[in-house]
Amino acid sequence: MMIRLAQRKDAAAITEQNIALAKESENILLSHEVTFAGVKAVLSDTTKGFYLVAEEHNRIVGQLMVTVEWSDWRNKPLWWIQSVYVQKEWRNKHVFRSLLDDVRQRAQQQRVAFLRLYVHQDNKSARRVYEKTGWRPDPYVMYQLPV
Repeated sequence: MMIRLAQRKDAAAITEQNIALAKESENILLSHEVTFAGVKAVLSDTTKGFYLVAEEHNRIVGQLMVTVEWSDWRNKPLWWIQSVYVQKEWRNKHVFRSLLDDVRQRAQQQRVAFLRLYVHQDNKSARRVYEKTGWRPDPYVMYQLPV
């Protein structure tokens, strides 16, 4: 398995996995058109973030996206891990762990303070995977305000 930075040619595969992720984890049906545009926006503008993909036999089998938050308290960036998806037949085969190892190495090189992620409270399988790979619950509670 190869872990690499996603490229524009990967937009369709990433879009399909994002749609599957939303349906599977939160029972949300995403618009293909909007999601595809959002994926292409990230792939076209590194200030928005970047995707890493896990590839096997020229097929993307897993992914994650990284977005950056600046910490004035630490004078360093924090990286948020988002849009984590591993195809069902590739789960329990260390795909997420390989993606995480790669992103941690990149974060160390970029002097990132730490990694963060959020997960839907009902997504017990994802929470187990995250805890198994060393993630710990954060003391912060997330809020959302529509604009």
